Amino acid sequence: MTTATAARGTMPLAGHVTEARRRATRAAVAFTVALILGFVLADQVLDVLRAPVEELAQSRQASLNYDTVTGAFDLHVRIALVAGVVLSSPIWLRELLAYLTPGFTRREKKYVLGFSAAAVPLFGAGCTFGLLLFPRMVTVLAGFSSDQDSTILDASYYVDFVMKIVLATGIAFVLPVIVVMLNCLGFLSAHRLRRSWRIFVLVIVVFSALVTPAADVMSMFLVALPMSALFGAAVAVTTLRDNRVQRRTRAVTPTDPTPVGDPACSV
Repeated sequence: MTTATAARGTMPLAGHVTEARRRATRAAVAFTVALILGFVLADQVLDVLRAPVEELAQSRQASLNYDTVTGAFDLHVRIALVAGVVLSSPIWLRELLAYLTPGFTRREKKYVLGFSAAAVPLFGAGCTFGLLLFPRMVTVLAGFSSDQDSTILDASYYVDFVMKIVLATGIAFVLPVIVVMLNCLGFLSAHRLRRSWRIFVLVIVVFSALVTPAADVMSMFLVALPMSALFGAAVAVTTLRDNRVQRRTRAVTPTDPTPVGDPACSV
């Protein structure tokens, strides 16, 4: 059964199952390879995450510790799982979209592919920003203890702390894409965005304060500023789109029976 046949909606249930199994197998193979690679590179990942702790160790006793015999192995497995999902994401995302999009309309395909193309690099940029930001957070939080104190960190908790920061910043960078999507679907107008910009900026600042240490005002602003800039870009995109829709609407006269059609969600 071909993809073109599936797009016409004539693929039987057995064909859907076969197609899903074939694409799931490819995604599983890619994930397994990435999982093994992640386990092999787990020590290098830990070296990157351990760098702020080693910097603290220059002025006081500081180290990562494991509270169980299997703690180090468990942490390697968790890092491998995350690496497997991240490194194999180009493959399983492609297989997922390839399985779903043949059943979509042309407009739906345009939306899905367009939003995916914007969201994936923004999420990657946000995660990278989080990786660059977390050493400062570790330094600020550990700085509350005296130089005579020891900073003994549980390795599992420490890695979870870093992953939460990276994931939070990654999701934060995708929010403007969601704003544009809501505008394309007709749920949120550019006028409402411009009128409520103070509320959105306040929400961004509150979110930035929640994902960064309360005492580290600089880190909060480092998160809030790019998010605000991305929100401004989303407002600009939605404004251009709404203006385009209004021009098309005004171009239709009462005597013109030809419908304008759904406007493309693009600028």
